[in-house]
Amino acid sequence: MKYLIILGDGMADEPICMLGGKTPLQAAVKPEMDWMARYGNNGLLDTIPEGFSPGSEIANLSILGYSLPDVFEGRGSLEAASMGVPIEDGEMAMRCNLITIEDGIIKNHSAGQISTEEADVLIRYLQDVLGGDGISFFTGVSYRHLLKFKGGSKHICCTPPHDVVGNPFREHLTRPDGPDGENTALRLNELILKSMEILPQHPVNQARARAGKDIATSIWPWSPGYRPEMQPLSSRYHQIRTGSVISAVDLIKGIGVYAGLVPVEVEGATGLYDTNYEGKAQAALDALREQDFVFLHIEASDEAGHDGDPELKVRTIEYLNDRIVRPVLSAVSLWDEAMSIALLPDHPTPCVIRTHTASPVPFTIYRTGGQSADPVMAFDEFSAREGYYGLMKASGFMDIFIGTGQNQ
Repeated sequence: MKYLIILGDGMADEPICMLGGKTPLQAAVKPEMDWMARYGNNGLLDTIPEGFSPGSEIANLSILGYSLPDVFEGRGSLEAASMGVPIEDGEMAMRCNLITIEDGIIKNHSAGQISTEEADVLIRYLQDVLGGDGISFFTGVSYRHLLKFKGGSKHICCTPPHDVVGNPFREHLTRPDGPDGENTALRLNELILKSMEILPQHPVNQARARAGKDIATSIWPWSPGYRPEMQPLSSRYHQIRTGSVISAVDLIKGIGVYAGLVPVEVEGATGLYDTNYEGKAQAALDALREQDFVFLHIEASDEAGHDGDPELKVRTIEYLNDRIVRPVLSAVSLWDEAMSIALLPDHPTPCVIRTHTASPVPFTIYRTGGQSADPVMAFDEFSAREGYYGLMKASGFMDIFIGTGQNQ
């Protein structure tokens, strides 16, 4: 048996007036996704454990069966693993966005979806000007980068910038969460304010401004943590001896690294609607021919939700259907070896509020070779309520999917 998880980040949503009261999943034309739901088994998955915010790091770790209180050490340390940046004892890692602030208001969380090439120049500049004395900046992908803080404390309160678009930035600067976080919070806020002084005048930003694009006016560090301790999937599931992770996002690749999966690089994978869907599908199929398990992650729908663009979100779902699910189903239908394929989001990213929520998400599990299907006829948030699995906690998802649970 081979195992493939296809995860459309942030696909789930709420009914939207612009879409005739439908969610993007309901509005999208997605025959292969609906076919999987019709011939598979469905349910709703609660991916956010109590006490945790609905971030992609939380949801994806939960889906893979990890206990968040035991393993979670912030987003930055996970992304560092993908980037090959070691986190040593006494070091803290943080996600570091490039963002746009105008007139004191956070305009967007992504510096206008800045390119990796442009961002790399800015991050190197920040390292030259603001780095040192325990502070190091590392380039990631697009607006998503890494800040490493030697001697930093994770006992601070940070706000993800995508949660506060349209809000005054000063209301969401870093705050200490106890006395040992005071110096760290002070230092991080100094870095934010200094970045706002130097970034707007950089030639990369000036060129973007001339082109009518949003500029990277500031850094925004968040999600602090130390080096995590995670057991690889192969130690928890004997069915998974080898596996790969395919994503354009360092966070997901980093989770994969700690889970014992091999990151697969796909040329043209951007994390946006223009990503190389066909390349990702082919990479997944190639990996499955040699390995037991593949985690295939597509970011585009989440970005459309953060941008508040329902029509784009529908289009990203249709791209996922036509350019990933369809070719994958077509290929594995010819294989002799049995396949289990799961399709799901990690969390909702409703277009109306432009940030994540903790509502349960739909999932379907389809197995080649036949299985007793439930009554669900379409893949969406409301149809899944009638599924065989009902409402499940994410902690039980991998047991069901891999085959250690029921209905196999």
